[in-house]
Amino acid sequence: MDLEPSPLAQPFPTMPAIDGVTLRVARAGYKAWDRADLTYLELVEGTAVAGVFTRSACPSSEVEIGRDNVGKGRARALIVNAGNSNAFTGYRGREAVEQIMEQVAESLGCGADEVFVSSTGVIGVPLPKDKARAGVATVLSAQPCSWADAATTIGTTDTFAKGATTTAMIGGTKVTLNGIIKGSGMIAPDMATMLGYIFTDAAVDPAFLQQCLSAANEQTFSCITVDSDTSTSDTVLAFATGKAGNAPIGSFDDAGADAFAAALHDVCRQLSHLVVRDGEGASKFIEVSVTGAASDESARMVALSIANSPLVKTAIAGEDANWGRVVMAVGKAGEPADRDKLSIAFGGTWTARNGLPVEGYDEAPVAAHLKGQEIQLEVDLGIGDGRATVWTCDLTHGYISINADYRS
Repeated sequence: MDLEPSPLAQPFPTMPAIDGVTLRVARAGYKAWDRADLTYLELVEGTAVAGVFTRSACPSSEVEIGRDNVGKGRARALIVNAGNSNAFTGYRGREAVEQIMEQVAESLGCGADEVFVSSTGVIGVPLPKDKARAGVATVLSAQPCSWADAATTIGTTDTFAKGATTTAMIGGTKVTLNGIIKGSGMIAPDMATMLGYIFTDAAVDPAFLQQCLSAANEQTFSCITVDSDTSTSDTVLAFATGKAGNAPIGSFDDAGADAFAAALHDVCRQLSHLVVRDGEGASKFIEVSVTGAASDESARMVALSIANSPLVKTAIAGEDANWGRVVMAVGKAGEPADRDKLSIAFGGTWTARNGLPVEGYDEAPVAAHLKGQEIQLEVDLGIGDGRATVWTCDLTHGYISINADYRS
């Protein structure tokens, strides 16, 4: 499937090497496309790992095995297969994952439980074990590649490669964090992300790495939605090689812990926004902010009700300042709300205050705002102190076209 780049696409950043991480890609031939579809990231011995996974009741074997092994805290390799999600494939799917883990583990001389596998693509087709075995054999001896190559290879319906990088100071030592992610459709916050991987040379205890990743996830990956559909394969993994030489971080009492947590949050935020910018068929990036809710979680649920509404999303696609659809989405959210205290704004212009249209409301600045690519929608419920922000995109005919032809 040849897709035009999203109008919201961002250029791939210049990303430095991470000491202790080697990247390689190869073609296993999972689909008919003429491109690399297997990504291998080798990690130095002693690398810490943390992860968050889909809450889908129908997860892939990759997710089930990864969820079991991430708690052990150590990783030596990551394999990502693109074009076949290997989900809903029973024992055959699990056998394919175990084969990959054992093949890589034998090459590295480590335990199979230190090899993490992700797969993405069509659901219901077992990952071909022969292609997987040959692909892994090829990638193990391939030449190292760039971060951009790796980010491109993990994609499916993505229209641009997605990466983010930042640095932090830990007790006088500079550490680097790089992240790559894939995702464009089947995106909803029930963990959630698509397939995202973050790498750092910082020395971080696995338990603290997990604490930071889980916290960052709650305000980034769990606050994005494209189509309200949660994948069977959603996975975010963070790896810390410890090669920067900083004093290991084990808690927020340690020097540099706050800086590291902030840097990890920044990378997660950047990556999550890139996914929304590549939402299937998207033409507008939408930030939905809800204040005055009964609680932060209530605000988040109201914001998601707005962000997931096809009527709201199509109105914004059509650059229509139809704030009545926002009222609808607030009312159906199932959260505390008071019609007579509700206020709504587009791009900083309040269209309704305390349950009534703003007297003398001029639609012109709102219409001008909606013609842009960056849309801000604010809702104040006026009943409490809860607040939340989520990010989504508009809904266009392009989404239908992409998904109607997905398996072809």
